[in-house]
Amino acid sequence: MLRDKVLEEKKQIVEEIKEKVEKAQGVVLVDYRGLNVEELTQLRRNYKEAGVDYKVYKNTMMRFAFKDAGFEEFNQYLIGPNAIAFGFDDPVQAAKITEEFAKKHDKLEIKAGIVDGKIIGIDEIKSLANLPSKEVLIAQTLAGLNGPIAGFANVLQGTIRNLVYVLNAVREKQEGVEA
Repeated sequence: MLRDKVLEEKKQIVEEIKEKVEKAQGVVLVDYRGLNVEELTQLRRNYKEAGVDYKVYKNTMMRFAFKDAGFEEFNQYLIGPNAIAFGFDDPVQAAKITEEFAKKHDKLEIKAGIVDGKIIGIDEIKSLANLPSKEVLIAQTLAGLNGPIAGFANVLQGTIRNLVYVLNAVREKQEGVEA
């Protein structure tokens, strides 16, 4: 009876991890060994403020979940104590927070991640972390699109102004002929 209850709880944990992996836009796996309680608390706070879910699961549970989610090759990184960060709103956010924290705390080891259904390594996570935020990228794209439109409007404005001058000159000439 107790064994069945424990088994059911483990299945629920595996399902929880699997759902998070499938819903997350960005996932980062870290080894947190060597961080003290204060540092871990700060890391958790950083994740929470950014809307990133950070949790420590048993490797066995994560192995089953990654296999069920179609990321069985990710299991090669599940050695030693691990924690995992799930970014649901922005694929870059979990990587950015992890990389910024790791720069100041060399004991935090970035292992691997998943972005857009693809397993990525440390170098790719660091590259992601250096990208501007989603909002900045959108603003840059809109500014890039606005430039040509503004230029086109200026060209039209000049052409219309010239047309008004020509029409005015024709009107003046017509008035001069009638008089």
